[in-house]
Amino acid sequence: MAERFRGFLPVVVDVETGGFNARTDALLEIAAVLLEFDAQGKLGRSETIRYHVKPFEGANMDPASLAVNGIDPDHPLRPAIDERDALQRVFREVRRAIREANCTRAILVGHNSAFDLGFINEAIDRSAIKRNPFHPFSSFDTATLCGVALGQTVLSRAVKAAGLEFDEESAHSAAYDAEITADIFCEIVNRFQPIFEASF
Repeated sequence: MAERFRGFLPVVVDVETGGFNARTDALLEIAAVLLEFDAQGKLGRSETIRYHVKPFEGANMDPASLAVNGIDPDHPLRPAIDERDALQRVFREVRRAIREANCTRAILVGHNSAFDLGFINEAIDRSAIKRNPFHPFSSFDTATLCGVALGQTVLSRAVKAAGLEFDEESAHSAAYDAEITADIFCEIVNRFQPIFEASF
């Protein structure tokens, strides 16, 4: 892993939010998918870490965004935890994976990754978390990768172009979106692996 990604550990992240403005809108779900190489050198999913998040005090929640992701922040059975707690739990697992892979830092993988990274960085600032395992501004954007490798930038279309299945009903949950993004990222990495190996 460290050799393939120059010391970085790719971690696929998806967030569900109360809008598009990372500074003002609520972070409502976060999911992170860890990746690993198998004995044949193929990259694949390892484990998924997912938390429902309580909106920070004064957070904006756009009804249109909530209608898309189907989240009811006030539902009595929603097992949400504080933003700081959720981040620290995710970061703990990411740091463990970094050590196990002999990497130096994690790098966020996301579909339109600037969106997810922006919400993560704002939540880190609000929570005054000092040890962020992710690179603060670099990321792997699967929208770009899919455009290059598959000729599609919309996630559902890229997944289908790669010959994978996309479940429309499960979309817009952080865990599902992170896992399907992980699948498409791994598919592209594995397709390019022979080119990478030939360069050495």
